[in-house]
Amino acid sequence: MAILTPYLSFRDNAREAMTFYQSVLGGKLDLVEFSSFPGMPHDPADATKIMHSWLATDDGMVLAGSDTPTGMDFQPPQNISISVSGEDEARMQAIWDGLSDRGTVTIPFEAAPWGGLFGMLVDRYGMSWMVTVDVAT
Repeated sequence: MAILTPYLSFRDNAREAMTFYQSVLGGKLDLVEFSSFPGMPHDPADATKIMHSWLATDDGMVLAGSDTPTGMDFQPPQNISISVSGEDEARMQAIWDGLSDRGTVTIPFEAAPWGGLFGMLVDRYGMSWMVTVDVAT
């Protein structure tokens, strides 16, 4: 079995962002700071920044992320969206509501021509999302 996991890069706010995603998606969040690996060279300014985070929800979603270390180029995300979908309309609506809080809606979350519900947004951390309520088959 293989697992495909979105891995998000941040500039100095991975802890805040991943904690936000946990508040929206639920699940267990593990945060590992650069200082957790004393043998690994890092800028002392990065000691409490997030080297790796892992969010796993009870319904199988996984999201990972980290801070971009000092000295490495950081490019804000572009040309990619994180897609979350399911048949549970209440769950998808709650995810939409959470992600869109202080974000920018690009396509409202409403009935889609192909059935179900669909919407797109850019969250408060600059990540693009697509949220879909699938039509039960």
